[in-house]
Amino acid sequence: MTRELARCDDMGDSSCPTQLIDRDGVYNVSGMENFMETMKLGECGVSYAIVSILGPQSSGKSTLLNRLFHTNFREMDAFNGRSQTTQGIWLAKCVDIEPCTIIMDLEGFDGRGGGEDEAAFEMQSALFALAISDIVLINMWCHDIGHVHGANIPQLQIVFQIMMWFFSPRKITLLFVIRDKTETPLEMLEAILREDIQMIWDSLKKPLKHINAPLSETFNVEVVALSSFEEEEEQFNEEVAKLRKRFFYSISPCGLAGDRRSIISASGFSFNAQQIWKVIKENKLLDLPSYKVLVASFRCEEIANEKIASFSNNEEWLHLEEAVQNSIVPDFGKKLNSILENCLISYDKEAVYFDDDVSTSKRRQLESKLLQFVQPAYHSMLGHLRSKTLEDFKVRFEKALKSEEGFVVVANDCTQSLMSAFNEACKDAGIEQTTWDSSKVREKLQHDINEHVILVRKAKLSELATFYEKKLNKTLSKPVKVLLDIANDDTWPTIRRFLQRESKTALSDFALALSSFDIDQTTIEKMLAKLEESAIIIVEYMAREKARMVLMYMKDRFRTKFNNNFNSILRLWTREKDTKTITKMALLASLKLLSVIAAIRLDEDNDNVEKTLQLALVNVPSSSTSNKSIQSLDPLASSTWEDVPSMRTLITPVQCKSLWRQFMEEIEWYYGTII
Repeated sequence: MTRELARCDDMGDSSCPTQLIDRDGVYNVSGMENFMETMKLGECGVSYAIVSILGPQSSGKSTLLNRLFHTNFREMDAFNGRSQTTQGIWLAKCVDIEPCTIIMDLEGFDGRGGGEDEAAFEMQSALFALAISDIVLINMWCHDIGHVHGANIPQLQIVFQIMMWFFSPRKITLLFVIRDKTETPLEMLEAILREDIQMIWDSLKKPLKHINAPLSETFNVEVVALSSFEEEEEQFNEEVAKLRKRFFYSISPCGLAGDRRSIISASGFSFNAQQIWKVIKENKLLDLPSYKVLVASFRCEEIANEKIASFSNNEEWLHLEEAVQNSIVPDFGKKLNSILENCLISYDKEAVYFDDDVSTSKRRQLESKLLQFVQPAYHSMLGHLRSKTLEDFKVRFEKALKSEEGFVVVANDCTQSLMSAFNEACKDAGIEQTTWDSSKVREKLQHDINEHVILVRKAKLSELATFYEKKLNKTLSKPVKVLLDIANDDTWPTIRRFLQRESKTALSDFALALSSFDIDQTTIEKMLAKLEESAIIIVEYMAREKARMVLMYMKDRFRTKFNNNFNSILRLWTREKDTKTITKMALLASLKLLSVIAAIRLDEDNDNVEKTLQLALVNVPSSSTSNKSIQSLDPLASSTWEDVPSMRTLITPVQCKSLWRQFMEEIEWYYGTII
């Protein structure tokens, strides 16, 4: 220590480089006190910043610090080989930069001469730097970006994890300095580095109070790139000079330094640093993993990544993946299981030489990633199985419905059979290494089958209802027409009895047919009521058609009764024939027809339609006097019949009067002036 301090005192080195911690982990108390006294650090209050540097051995860290901060750390002599120059942890004061900026130079990672102890010291040093620094420079070669060890990813991951658990995280700046930059755009290199840091952050097991903390809450990530010092020294110096300007006023709100809220006074810096190093050095919980475990972790990770890349280009897998996009692949599960197993066996052969716990853990991670990779193909296979099963169900169901089995029996049998086949197909398509659940696809298939059954049932019920409606129409139409043609006192009573009998038969048959569809009683009752109503509609339709042509039927009835005797034999006219009586009988017969057709009588209620018509029309004056004023008490001067609902009225009273007048005018030539 004395020789190094002499560089500060005797040679007038204004940066005063001092070894803070030696390779044995001993904290240089006296040297630190001398440094603080010489640099008058205690007078700075909180107006100071701590900058440290991490990076691989012989990567030019000390050279960069000397050019950037005008310090005088020992540099590597390239002619003597790339060996470790900085040993332990050194610090110096930055020259000509405000506020007071203290620089810490740490020995590099991956030292050639060390083993587990050296790896542990390197990790402890890195943790110490992160714990007390405001800005941490991470020195790295451009060609190492994307490579785990060259980018210091393992070390950063470990020290970040420990820092989260044993020190209160405060926001610091990580300034990645990319050395010997190439033509690769800085934006691309920066994106890779940020992704790596985010990956480390996401993988950390954080304390509960920081469980959801974003990366930006603890680290401010910056990236710069420098040209080669050996090949482009002039350009390198220009870029360093530009970077140096960023350290002026670093503790200002927009400066490089991070969170200043927990900063301690400079007078307590030495004691604080000593206590932090003591905690790091002595705490058993901070023992860092051995180099052997570290190498195993990241080498197995590399092997696993290689296997994933190899799997993604495997021709057998690519063929299987392409085939399953389009259709069902026979023996899909067997083929995929074989490909996966071969990949895992290949990993095992290469990882067998590394720590068992580490290799096993990485194997599980590899297996998980492979399964995530193939899961879309598995889902495609299940999708094809579901579609085919549904189509098979539709075909088999339609065919089975032609049998004498009931609808519900057929639906249940087909559903059970096809679902069982689907379950077996899913089992065959399964992957041994997983516990993937196909229940959602199964539920979707069951839902689709149920929906199809509902649609088919709806169609079949509609067909069945239409069948019985047509059957009733065929059964009722001709007999009702004949009865309406007869149009006598027995017409409507006979129609009622006939309608009741045929409706009862049809409803009974329809109800029996519906019983095989497993539908609720309310629905059955509604369908039966609709069929019963359709029977009434058929009769009403026939009656309305008759009413529409009633004038023609009345004239036909009159001619028939006037020209034929009771035996329907053509009448022979003689002088002795009572023409007036015959004419009146024919008129009454026509009036009877009009009274029968004037209203629908499907219930047993009596009405006075016929009596009203006889009183108002049979004894009316002849047509020559029919244009006289209607008496004020004319029973036909109304649009409704007494005791007949309007919905059952086919011909209103006033319409009957008009029809009768027209009827009389048109048949007058048959009987002249007899009446």
